[in-house]
Amino acid sequence: MTGSQAMVAAALSGVPAGVQSLGPWAGRRQLFVRFAGEAETATMYMSTALLREMDRQLSRSTFHSIVIGGRDALGNVPFLLAALEAAKPKIPVMLDTDGQRPEMLAKLLPFLALTQVTVEFDGPEANLDRAISTIGIAAKAGCAHALVLCAREDTPDSAMLRLVEEAHAASGATQIVIHPFVPAEPNPSLDRRWANLLEQTAAMHADVRLALRIPPPTGLR
Repeated sequence: MTGSQAMVAAALSGVPAGVQSLGPWAGRRQLFVRFAGEAETATMYMSTALLREMDRQLSRSTFHSIVIGGRDALGNVPFLLAALEAAKPKIPVMLDTDGQRPEMLAKLLPFLALTQVTVEFDGPEANLDRAISTIGIAAKAGCAHALVLCAREDTPDSAMLRLVEEAHAASGATQIVIHPFVPAEPNPSLDRRWANLLEQTAAMHADVRLALRIPPPTGLR
């Protein structure tokens, strides 16, 4: 690693071991490289420090994969490239992104086994267009790609149907996972709406599944 690479740094909330809560790899034990959100306690990591921490954990325990996630992971591509180029991980690497920096994805794709675009339905419509663009870029590069829809209480079916249609147009190989909204009740249940939604989306796209999100503290993202 060159001196310039060694000086690359980023704010992480940690490098924990955990269970993936979302998407096609939900339930997999992963090593999380989590970029800190605004409300999280952040620690500045040099790329060399991340490399050492990854080496330490991977030598001590067994993981299915490494996941790069948290807030704005694609805003830290130089940091990630410095660490991944040196680490050369022997297990798959997954990116979990909101899809808001499609122009930055290409640089990271050579290291990725899965690009997962997770939509939380908490931003403007333009964000959804960029999320679909990210799917298309991963598909053209031959990287496995997934669209994960995390419905909110007020998310209309029409918004999810539109995204499934656009993801299908971007790539017929998109893995689509819909995580339904589950009310916070002692004995929560899903109404018939979700079965109907799955029927409609399955008619549009071959690979769509409905799955409950693994909640914390077991499930991490």
